[in-house]
Formats: sequence, structure tokens, C-alpha cells
Amino acid sequence: MKALLANWQVWAALSAMFAALTAVFGKVGVENIDSNFATLIRTVLILAVTAAIVVGLKSYQPLGEISGRTYIFLALSALATGASWLCYYKALQLGPAAGVAVLDKTSVILVAVIAAVFLGENLSALGWLGVVLMGAGAVLVGLKH
Repeated sequence: MKALLANWQVWAALSAMFAALTAVFGKVGVENIDSNFATLIRTVLILAVTAAIVVGLKSYQPLGEISGRTYIFLALSALATGASWLCYYKALQLGPAAGVAVLDKTSVILVAVIAAVFLGENLSALGWLGVVLMGAGAVLVGLKH
């Protein structure tokens, strides 16, 4: 079990499952509320649950031991996350959950390209083919019938 929990693929698969539930639950959740206010409520709940997990698992560390670079990139990530969530909930309010979720997941394509260019990460030819196919799939789902 310990080896399973140390496997990044397990955590990524769980992330995908929870992201799917996020789209479905979020679509229903924004039906009768402003999407920005819905995002605020969601964010407060996420903060409370995450804080409980950090305290419960004793995952915290002294803030002074964290580098300035780490704080900068966590702040940039937080800003990007907030913008993403606001846009995501607005899109869910206006469009079909399946279409919104698929288009949102084109972020995977952007991550592959940005990670290759800026982080020096590389995918195999087969990996790049998968990225291209994901893009093609998103286009097909996004087309109006």
C-alpha cells in the first residue's frame, strides 16, 4: 500500500477523478448563483479542508524556512489557479459541463509545451502523439453538431 501511495500515476488518476466530479458538481452548483460568488464559497471550503489535512497530517513547516523563490512561484500559481477557477465556473454557468471540462483539459497540451520549452522536460514521440491526439479530441468535442 505504501508503494502505491508513492506512485505519481495513482495521485494523477485520483486528480482526474476529482476534476471530473468538480465539473459535474460545479455545473449544478452554479445554476442559481453568481459564478464568482460560487468560486469564493468553493475557495473558502477548499481552504478549510486543506488546513484540516495539513494540521491533521502535521504537514506544516516553519514559514521562515521557505525560500523567497518558492513564495513567488506559489503566489503566481495561486493567481493562475484563481483566474482558472473564475473562468471555469463562468464557463460552466454558460455551457455544457462535458464541453467545458474537455476544453479546460486542453491545459494538458499547454503544460506539455510549456514544460518542454521552459523546464526542459521532454516527451517521447509517442508522448507528443498523445498530446496531439488530445488536442484533436478537444476540437472534435468542441465542434457544434
